[in-house]
Amino acid sequence: MTRLRIAEIFGPTIQGEGALIGEPTIFVRAGGCDYRCSWCDSMHAVDSAFREAWAPLEPVQVWEKVRDLSGGVPLTVSISGGNPAIQDFGPVIAMGKRDGYRFACETQGSIARPWFGDLDMLALSPKPPSSDQVVDWDALEACVQAGRTARQTVIKIVIFDDIDYEWAKDAAARYPDLPLYLQPGNPEVDPEVPVAAQDVADRVLWLVEKVTSDRWFRARVLPQLHVMLWGNLRGV
Repeated sequence: MTRLRIAEIFGPTIQGEGALIGEPTIFVRAGGCDYRCSWCDSMHAVDSAFREAWAPLEPVQVWEKVRDLSGGVPLTVSISGGNPAIQDFGPVIAMGKRDGYRFACETQGSIARPWFGDLDMLALSPKPPSSDQVVDWDALEACVQAGRTARQTVIKIVIFDDIDYEWAKDAAARYPDLPLYLQPGNPEVDPEVPVAAQDVADRVLWLVEKVTSDRWFRARVLPQLHVMLWGNLRGV
């Protein structure tokens, strides 16, 4: 089997954002990404400058690490990145499913993978204008189709400003049948810089007020809970 480039595996902790917020989770963070978002908070898993720190692991080694961290007790495993869709996590998912674990994955939706359909949760997160990236909507549609047999597929959009907010309305309208989660962006990405919980709360309040005043009741607004608890520390 092809080795996987792994930036880090950590947990158990809680999922800090999106549809599974608060759920006990072990994170498998893949190394490598086809995007370079201006506000990326995971550059250690994105930029090839960190490649030497990424561990080349066989799928069975990844799975043994997850089982060790969880003590063999099944829980949710979140595959993230970078963009985990660059790599083939199908064998890891197959091993985990046999052991009774659940799998979630978040990706920007630029690369479709057959293993999307084996997930319990596929979170597609198209990037808004503030990211300085351009969404390939055909590629995102291919991801939606690849995940059609997943237990659930959702859309999650990060919002930094009014331009992002209006863009999110148009983006969400493309997929009216998918659950929609909005998350205020975190402008501070340095893991050494503390993040005040009140600052996070203020950004959430800003977004809540916009959604409610527009009566955009389809959208669910959630914070980055892990940022409120631990700031930008890695591996928690």
